[in-house]
Amino acid sequence: MSVTVIYGSDNGTTENIAKRIASKLQGKAMNISSATTADFEGADLLVLGSPTYGMGNLQPDWEDNLDKLQGANLQGRKVALFGLGDQSAYPDTYVDAMGLLYDEVVAKGATVVGATSTSGYDFTESLAKRDGKFVGLALDEESQSSKTDDRLEAWIAQIKG
Repeated sequence: MSVTVIYGSDNGTTENIAKRIASKLQGKAMNISSATTADFEGADLLVLGSPTYGMGNLQPDWEDNLDKLQGANLQGRKVALFGLGDQSAYPDTYVDAMGLLYDEVVAKGATVVGATSTSGYDFTESLAKRDGKFVGLALDEESQSSKTDDRLEAWIAQIKG
């Protein structure tokens, strides 16, 4: 199974998580800035990740390059999502960027895998919460970094299956 992990990152935290995911799935990781539309179409499993900025926005590299995703044919493609956020400082927009990416890939006909429980998180609202679950892996490296390894391992096992 070929895996491509595409992420946006400013301070390196999301990049680090993306590289860990790629390593565990024996895939490749790339920043959205250097990705092409073909990179979205060329993998058996596409993994997309973004931190949430400001009041629920995509990371700037994603904002600047969203057209690459929008131009891709994702019909029937398997996509997994991960998002980083700070549920203490931004409890009403926690991992909203992951929800924004979810909307984009679903509109393109992708099959999203890897929904996770909201249990153990302390937030009030999230665009990434659908049908009582997060649409992907939600991580908070600010106030819950001690839970990252376990959450990451469980999620990777889930999307592999």
